[in-house]
Amino acid sequence: QVQLVESGGGTVQPGGSLRLSCVVSGIIFRLYTMKWFRQAPGKQRELVAVIDTSGSTNYHDSVKGRFTFSRDNAENTVFLQMSTLKPEDTAVYYCNAERVIARREYWGPGTQVTVSS
Repeated sequence: QVQLVESGGGTVQPGGSLRLSCVVSGIIFRLYTMKWFRQAPGKQRELVAVIDTSGSTNYHDSVKGRFTFSRDNAENTVFLQMSTLKPEDTAVYYCNAERVIARREYWGPGTQVTVSS
């Protein structure tokens, strides 16, 4: 059974920081590209950051320089370090694992991030 479990969400003031984690089980983690998506109320889900199997990363323009995505293949975990948070970062953040060649994709249930004074 594949499980992705996010944690680390919460409420923070503008300019603050949070670190999201996503622990993965049930797949060969190192073979999967990992992604963070987010969805704000009334908006479509958007891709925030990607880390591929080699550790290369890409970010949505709105979070470049503020978010850092990393992975620990020994612990089957990815991390999203979020700094200088803005109210517009408020959303439910979802962890995603994808292996295109195998046509496999899995999602976590999401964790709420609220940036508010």
